[in-house]
Amino acid sequence: MTLLNLGIVAHVDAGKTSLTERLLYEAGAVAQLGSVDAGTTRTDSMELERRRGITIRAAVTSVTIGGLSINLLDTPGHPDFIAEVERSLAVLDAAVLVVSSVEGVQPQTVAIWRALRRIGVPTVCFLNKVDRRGADVERVVDQLRRRLGARPVLLTRVVGQGGRDARVRGVGLDADAVVEAVAEVDDAVAARWLTDQPVRVRDVRRAIRRAVRRADLTPVACGSAITGAGVRQLCHLLADLLPRGEQGNGPLAGTVFAVDRDGHGRRVWLRLWSGQLRVRDRVQLAGARPQTVTQIAVTEPEGVLVRPCVSAGQIAAVRGVSARIGQHLGDPPRRHGYRFPPPTRQAVVEPVEPEQRLAMFAGLAELADEDPLVDLRLDEQQAEAVIRLHGEVQKEVLAALLHDRYGVRVRFSGTLTACIERVVGTGTAEEQPHERGNPYLAGLGLRIEAAPVGHGIEFRPGVEPGRLPPAFVAATEEGVRAALRQGRHGWPVTDCTVTMTASRYFPRQSRPHQKFDKSVSTVAADFRNLAPVVVAAALRRAGTRVCHPIERFDVNLPQHAVEPVLALLGRSGAVVHDTAVAGGYLEVSGNLPSSRVPQVVAALPDLTGGEAVLTTTFDHYAPVTGEDPPTVRRRGPDPADREGWFRAVPR
Repeated sequence: MTLLNLGIVAHVDAGKTSLTERLLYEAGAVAQLGSVDAGTTRTDSMELERRRGITIRAAVTSVTIGGLSINLLDTPGHPDFIAEVERSLAVLDAAVLVVSSVEGVQPQTVAIWRALRRIGVPTVCFLNKVDRRGADVERVVDQLRRRLGARPVLLTRVVGQGGRDARVRGVGLDADAVVEAVAEVDDAVAARWLTDQPVRVRDVRRAIRRAVRRADLTPVACGSAITGAGVRQLCHLLADLLPRGEQGNGPLAGTVFAVDRDGHGRRVWLRLWSGQLRVRDRVQLAGARPQTVTQIAVTEPEGVLVRPCVSAGQIAAVRGVSARIGQHLGDPPRRHGYRFPPPTRQAVVEPVEPEQRLAMFAGLAELADEDPLVDLRLDEQQAEAVIRLHGEVQKEVLAALLHDRYGVRVRFSGTLTACIERVVGTGTAEEQPHERGNPYLAGLGLRIEAAPVGHGIEFRPGVEPGRLPPAFVAATEEGVRAALRQGRHGWPVTDCTVTMTASRYFPRQSRPHQKFDKSVSTVAADFRNLAPVVVAAALRRAGTRVCHPIERFDVNLPQHAVEPVLALLGRSGAVVHDTAVAGGYLEVSGNLPSSRVPQVVAALPDLTGGEAVLTTTFDHYAPVTGEDPPTVRRRGPDPADREGWFRAVPR
């Protein structure tokens, strides 16, 4: 049976989860239609999703339409979860973009459309809610053309739109409007159409399939997910016009796009691009040791069922593999890679009931393991958890998950813009055992140097591997990386090279007729605990510069609002790089400090009458200038205070 991995994407409240439920019902996968308002949908499994009527985590379910087996991915629509949408898009063969025929193209519609185009996902548009008062299909099709820059071809039409009895009928592929639209992107169809020769339906169908794959055309269907009008026609278009999933027979290749837990433990959700994966197979992800697959459950119309293997094109939940979202098996297609943007906000998480602090730590660690967009820093000495996030709604999601799954109620405080520190020069430092109060049986010298932007942290053993046991080298690197999590101003330090320049240790010794004696022999913890002290001294000599996150923004706004919006951007510290007129709207793009994005988002609706569409993505870090650099309170002992560190971290 032919497979198709299909994403349902939309602005929040456009009706994508209702459409997913309707597709399941029409295909016979569920006996009763689920309702978002009643909290009975199959794909919204989290209590918060049911309570708020929004999708937070991407969910997978399957249906069969004719001879086509479709894995449906229902993705979030809230702007805070655009990263969840993008990492789901990376494993799709095609997508349905749901647009309300009442509200039309909305801000998140534009953001998702740009992501679809950037990743290269063939797309069909479904204009939902044609049964609602105010529905206007022609207006929304025009918005698709002007606001999204799409080439829509309308393949259904509505009779009685705006009423509960609205009906949808298909438009033949040989209709004049369809042939004219296809002729604009296909030379063969254009040649016959311009010479008044009859155009065959099969030629139009073939041309649409090619154009959809190239993103030259966007088929558009109309309907109502609530009443079911137009859904059968949509199913026909999905089976007839969308490109099928590639089922390669080459070497094993797959992409991890989700991690979750059920009653039996941790699961890794995998899209397989080629090859076959079986239970008990040994697999290796980049940078990890080989691991054994202990269970495979494949998404099928009957549910997620345990199977002995998963084949190319399928989606499966795999156990026994400790993988992170974004990791790959083998070499998947290039377009399916995804780079996670760094979080730009951070906050302290505290339990409402202090005795639940350890349970909170354990729950947060599990949630951070499931979602790479949650950057967690635990400080057990200060009994504090600092978490880096992408938006305010993520706080509510984390709080709901901690309460529902672990029974822990939490609150957030001290929300800040998440900065970093970069090394600006070169600094060296050295510590010797038994000198200046050093309690550790280890001596260590380090040199810290600035590295190019984007280099990250590189640790070099220098000349030490030949004279220092490997365990001590590894412990030194662990201590160095731990120390760089908090720089001179409290922010994580990056883009530097750390090189070992000297070392000294006391070999394994024992007293007569006794076993190993730690009191006179160096252990790995001596190097691990001494490294932060040496790093702090070297950083002081090298110097660091605090850098704050900068977003790339694109704002689409009506002409009458140009002056006040440009003034707002100027006051907010934005740098405009480009402007262009498209469809009667002005497209303005540039850079904006992340800390100013919330005030711009809050002011835009009043300045533009709700017509502006603003999208932002992390672009780079820039040095903080013209003011004292922001600092954050250090968590745990400060290795820059040698005596304090030695007291707090004894041997």
